[in-house]
Amino acid sequence: MLINADFTRPAVLAPHEYQWVASPQTGVDRVMLDRVGAEKARATSIVRYAPNSYFPSHLHPGGEEILVLSGTFSDEVADYPVGWYLRNPPGSSHRPYSVEGTTIFVKLQQMPAREQHHVRINTRYPSNWHRQGSRELCPLFADDSEQVSLQRLGTNELLYDELLNGFELLVLEGSVMADRQSCERGAWLRMPAGQHLDVVGGQQGATVYLKTGHPAHPEVEA
Repeated sequence: MLINADFTRPAVLAPHEYQWVASPQTGVDRVMLDRVGAEKARATSIVRYAPNSYFPSHLHPGGEEILVLSGTFSDEVADYPVGWYLRNPPGSSHRPYSVEGTTIFVKLQQMPAREQHHVRINTRYPSNWHRQGSRELCPLFADDSEQVSLQRLGTNELLYDELLNGFELLVLEGSVMADRQSCERGAWLRMPAGQHLDVVGGQQGATVYLKTGHPAHPEVEA
């Protein structure tokens, strides 16, 4: 299965364009944002767990990145309410479930084998945010190939003014204007390296998930 699989092209999905698809597990549905492969794929998705739904214990050979968008996501280790950011490295396993129901942003099989550490960050803790110039920033992960953060943009504040080495963005609160097109909460954008897109905070500002220096690790895709 190939969905937005050409990483040399921009990709944009607005919330009203979401197409929820049932997963193999009852009570778990997903919106496929990009995907290369069948059920076990290199994939970026928004996943929705109904109350009291779960996935059986399974491995993540290429790692897993999660941002909890609503409700509470759980595994055998802990409960993670809305705002938690998780990274499970290649080779890790877990049994995810949700008692109350949850919606999460998930990236699968996109980590290099050298990444070996679990990451757990509660982005709702004020101490995890700091000011960088005029902007508030919550760093989530950084290495030589990618940087991940949450960022708060003011009204008409420019997200970046240089040519980035590719970026991926999910609007978490408020809205952004991308080349004069309004992108509301839940909108997802992916831009390849070498292409520019003017992104500014909307009328009420915005909080966004931002990944730069991606969108893919060649050693994982291979």
